[in-house]
Amino acid sequence: MKILDWYILKRYLFTFLMMILLFIPIGITVHLAEKIGKILEKEVPFGEVMVYLLDFTIYFAHLLFPLFLFLSVIWFTSKLANNTEIVAFLSSGVSFSRFLRPYLIGASLVAAFSIILGLYLAPNASKGFNDFKYKYLSGKKARENGRLLKQINDNDIIYVSHFDSNKKIGHNFTLEHFENGKMTYKIESNNIRYREEDSAYSLRSYFKRTIGEHRDVLDSKRKKDTVFTFDLEDLTPETYIAETKTYGDLRRFIEREEKRGSSSIGRYKLELYRKWSLPVSVFILTIIAVAVSSRKRRGGMGVNLAFGICIAMIFVFFDKIFGTMAAQSDFSPLLAVWFSNIIFGILGVILLYNAKR
Repeated sequence: MKILDWYILKRYLFTFLMMILLFIPIGITVHLAEKIGKILEKEVPFGEVMVYLLDFTIYFAHLLFPLFLFLSVIWFTSKLANNTEIVAFLSSGVSFSRFLRPYLIGASLVAAFSIILGLYLAPNASKGFNDFKYKYLSGKKARENGRLLKQINDNDIIYVSHFDSNKKIGHNFTLEHFENGKMTYKIESNNIRYREEDSAYSLRSYFKRTIGEHRDVLDSKRKKDTVFTFDLEDLTPETYIAETKTYGDLRRFIEREEKRGSSSIGRYKLELYRKWSLPVSVFILTIIAVAVSSRKRRGGMGVNLAFGICIAMIFVFFDKIFGTMAAQSDFSPLLAVWFSNIIFGILGVILLYNAKR
């Protein structure tokens, strides 16, 4: 790498890091100011608060990762243009494509980090962030809401009116077992509690009706400990469950939910596809940012930043709109995730062609 490459690459990475270090404390301060009352009210241990803030930092950074990068590239490239440094580079015989190379090298490094962040770090942070929020900040009702009706295999359907993930207790539990299209037995209980020590379930006010050819057999007990074929995750109606799984676990989870005919499969696939669309967004937004800010404009850096913020808002708008469509309808999750990259990729090619001219 030549001096030009090192110069731009260092500015690329340094400005991106500074942008994160600038916005993350602001995000933490605003979030903590909003939640500090409930934290003090619940007397949350200081150690748990620190872990929560760390999880929030990773969660927040991953959520706005492309926008931080986009604005940082516009910022330092506009400064290069205003100082006529880019004109000096290009006047020395360096082509615009050659000038773009250190940006792409920097984008490759950031994209590699985003892959690690999305596949491993962000899922763990998301789990800690959401668990803390439901345990201390959102209240008991927020954690327990969510009626669940799910077919867990070819023969069994389960139902709970609501489930407390902290206590691992579900209320008004029902299991219906079918064979050859006919119900053979039905289990009901007032509540079902998962026991981690032996991976079993305790049922209160247990009642089982076995449907016979001539008459039914009834069995009732005050309490019954048993083992079921479904997992604890099958009872949790949390919509953010896909965010908490690493890539391998998420793929296996989706395969299992597809066999069960889950109605939330679109939401789960969205999370899976986003893990790979984000690194591509890094390259696309880098190219757009360079193409937009590489020329010296009369309005200076402010014009470039205003234009960049508008593009960033449109990017987020498309991502949220099509993500919601895929989660709540039959719209393709793959197309929903990649639509913004396709549209802005085309825009990047057009802007880059005009910048070269």
